[in-house]
Amino acid sequence: MTTALYLPEENIDMIAATSVLQQQAADIRTRTINWASYMQSQMISQEDFQAISALDKSRAAYLGQNPSQVVKTLLNLVSHLSKDSTIQYILVLLDDLLQEDRSRVDLFHETAGKLKQCIWGPFLNLLNRQDGFIVNMASRILAKFACWGHATMPKSDLNFYLQFLKDQLASNSTAYLQEMAQLAKRVQTIIVHSHGPHGKDKDHHGHQYSPNIAQQMQQHQHDLANESYRDMAGDQQQDGKCVIPNNEYIQSVARCLQMMLRVDEYRFAFVSVDGISTLIRILSTRVNFQVQYQLIFCLWVLTFNPLLAAKMNKFSVIPILADILSDCAKEKVTRIILAVFRNLIEKPEDLSVAKDHCIAMVQSKVLKQLSILEQRRFDDEDITADVEYLSEKLQNSVQDLSSFDEYATEVRSGRLEWSPVHKSAKFWRENAQRLNEKNYELLRILVHLLETSKDAIILSVACFDIGEYVRHYPRGKHVLEQLGGKQIVMQHLGHEDPNVRYEALLAVQKLMVHNWEYLGKQLEKENENQKQGAAPIAGKA
Repeated sequence: MTTALYLPEENIDMIAATSVLQQQAADIRTRTINWASYMQSQMISQEDFQAISALDKSRAAYLGQNPSQVVKTLLNLVSHLSKDSTIQYILVLLDDLLQEDRSRVDLFHETAGKLKQCIWGPFLNLLNRQDGFIVNMASRILAKFACWGHATMPKSDLNFYLQFLKDQLASNSTAYLQEMAQLAKRVQTIIVHSHGPHGKDKDHHGHQYSPNIAQQMQQHQHDLANESYRDMAGDQQQDGKCVIPNNEYIQSVARCLQMMLRVDEYRFAFVSVDGISTLIRILSTRVNFQVQYQLIFCLWVLTFNPLLAAKMNKFSVIPILADILSDCAKEKVTRIILAVFRNLIEKPEDLSVAKDHCIAMVQSKVLKQLSILEQRRFDDEDITADVEYLSEKLQNSVQDLSSFDEYATEVRSGRLEWSPVHKSAKFWRENAQRLNEKNYELLRILVHLLETSKDAIILSVACFDIGEYVRHYPRGKHVLEQLGGKQIVMQHLGHEDPNVRYEALLAVQKLMVHNWEYLGKQLEKENENQKQGAAPIAGKA
């Protein structure tokens, strides 16, 4: 039996996938399919014709008397028919049957087993269709089959399905962001035309300045987005196909994932297809609050597994969610972020991991947001309780926080800034050697940031830190060369940002000075050895 995390049903409403999907399903329910023509052309059997015709006339009565035949017929029709409009109708019918009574999922599994039919294959095949409605309705049905019954999805099919959901999220979010960028351009054009190019206060493009322009842009963009969705929600059909932009289905895809990740057996499979990275990458962009909520919900259910909760911040979950928390105006998004943070402290079995998560939250300015939230009134008691819990835990962690803990957390977050520890000579004298701990973990991260980051501040701080490490640790240059860091630092001597060039130059100078100092110490030792060796000889003579 699947181990599900049982949550209030309002958290996952599979009926309300998107307004577009809902409207399409409502329209499809009103269709009349000419089943007789299918039978006459021998595309369906007499038995299936009688079953589907009876199901159309009196669904509840026929299903109650012939449950196995209904399952058999629907699986046959999905497997053997190909016309889009007919497949759409069958999928809506099947989805309605499952939505009315979840126990029918087990009926489908049991009947398919008796018939020696694979229940997964026909619906997985539909994921490759061109019609967006068919793809997303098949995906919904697969999620219900996988989560609402006693049978779990086989591993090979599970990996394929989760990879599909991940790819759909990525492509849909890209389409959504492209559309929002186009809307923003339209908004800008409208505002420029409405305010005119003349006036005293102009920006550097010569546009009229208004103190309320940001609010106007935001409102225009919101209105235009709603207008575009209303336009798209019109019944656009070509040969029975639903012509809808891909990004309209992002909420439907996210809801399928919300369902799947409630089942513990499916969580590690999602991580194995690099699912968390995809969620974080999408959350780091400007998706709307509903998508934010759904994807953070996915992270939340993942954190109920102690092993996954312990590994979660390796994907920079905390800083990304802290950024969203500081910007979000929706209570439901605030609530789900706080719930994730609480799980990241409560669920890991290793107390040191929970401590690291607390420090990461402090580093990401979560305490400041908590103090702001404490001043607000919430109808939801869970928010108040989570704010109090997190405030207490983070305050305690600040009291126990050493400067090296603070530094290590900042480096692991990948968000370097000129915090006080970097410029502290005392810190480097006492802690430079600690960058060697855990197989040079922190040093490797600094080198990796130099290699991959595009942020000038991060690059500047990383160069400075590497220079200080070499300066204060005798074997620093050798270790850095072994990790390939010396060449990467030198590459930044030609960086376009002057601050990065300056810090890279200082780091290289420290590398060179370290060489001379080391050589000078070696010469001093040799001279001392020679003197000590000469004295006994003279005495002997």
